[in-house]
Amino acid sequence: MSITFAVSFILLVLISLIGYRVSHLPKNVWLLFVAQPLGVSSASMVVLAGGLLGSAIAPAVEYATIPVALMILMTAAGVIPAAMLMKRLGRRIGTMLGLSNAVIGAWIAAYAALEANFSILLIGCAFLGFSMAFVAQMRFAVIESLSDAKDMPKAISILMIGSMFAAVLGPEMAVMGKEWIVSPSGYAGSFIGLSAMIVVSILLVSRLDPIGVLDQSSDQPARKLPEIIKQPIFLISVAAGTVAYGVMSYVMTASPLSMHQIHGHSLESTKWVIQSHIIAMYLPSLFSALLIKFLGIRKLMAIGTAIYLSMVIVALSGHELMHYWWAMILLGIGWNFLFTSGTILLPESYRSSERFKVQATNDFTIFFIQALGSLSAGWVLFNHGWEWLIQIIVPVLILMFVILYWFFRVRNRMSKT
Repeated sequence: MSITFAVSFILLVLISLIGYRVSHLPKNVWLLFVAQPLGVSSASMVVLAGGLLGSAIAPAVEYATIPVALMILMTAAGVIPAAMLMKRLGRRIGTMLGLSNAVIGAWIAAYAALEANFSILLIGCAFLGFSMAFVAQMRFAVIESLSDAKDMPKAISILMIGSMFAAVLGPEMAVMGKEWIVSPSGYAGSFIGLSAMIVVSILLVSRLDPIGVLDQSSDQPARKLPEIIKQPIFLISVAAGTVAYGVMSYVMTASPLSMHQIHGHSLESTKWVIQSHIIAMYLPSLFSALLIKFLGIRKLMAIGTAIYLSMVIVALSGHELMHYWWAMILLGIGWNFLFTSGTILLPESYRSSERFKVQATNDFTIFFIQALGSLSAGWVLFNHGWEWLIQIIVPVLILMFVILYWFFRVRNRMSKT
């Protein structure tokens, strides 16, 4: 077993146990702190093992990125079914059933590796992507497990810190399990190992306490979705999430291609930049709760958008290793501030009786835009170049600043009345 994998997993469990003992946050937060990164490892596994296996067994090398793109598309497709299933069966049972799709997908992908069959690999990645829609709902399970809304920033930050472990566990399992089972191009054992990680996640979710809701408006009738969508609080929350994920996915997908294939940086340097980016996505969660407390959510959104703009400036400054490294670090931090802010604001837009359809609408929009960003990045890069790819982001960020300014004015006007 990889020492890195073992140390990371043990550290993840120890942090959860210590947090449960010394923190006033409920047990569910700490169970999901471990369960979520194990579930998210499906994504990092597909990005690494799925991409490498795909390049080896695909009918043409340009099809190698299809497993990753299909995973993202199936995540978007699974958002509404995930929300509806959880509404009917509850968070615990719904999440367990969703994660079961990942176990099935991992076994199908392992069989694809054994048979060197690209079509079967796509089916496995589709199942894994579908399960990610259920994993994404875990953050709402954390929110609904709290008894005090003031704990929301801290709980979300803790959950996102846990997600940082997925950046280690998934790729480590991919490399560690590559030769466990003899297969033409390897990785059959990697996907079997992933299925074991998902089973552990299912067992942890099975121990969740009953989940309620933070607000006390369950007796109020549910409004129609168009009425909810018109609210400024909903629009700014969704805007933050879609800009966070859309820009991040778009630039992150293109960066390794630009670095390694176009500008000749080594594979080792490219891997280091991507790993640094993933750490930068989650590490700010250590202090983002404090920033929300002292600055407020709206200002943190503005700072996140400004950091994205600084990323554009750095990315357009050159093609040296440190240009890419700094750009990807800023991309990760900006994503964290925007996505965390949007997640915390969203519950203010709905009543408890409306939460599933609003959460589904929010996540479907976010993952659909993420899929578009990921699918379009390669085409824009190879047809128009890195500079053009980055410049396209500027109008999106200007629009986000306009939305933020509008939201500030609406909020101030409402507070005076």
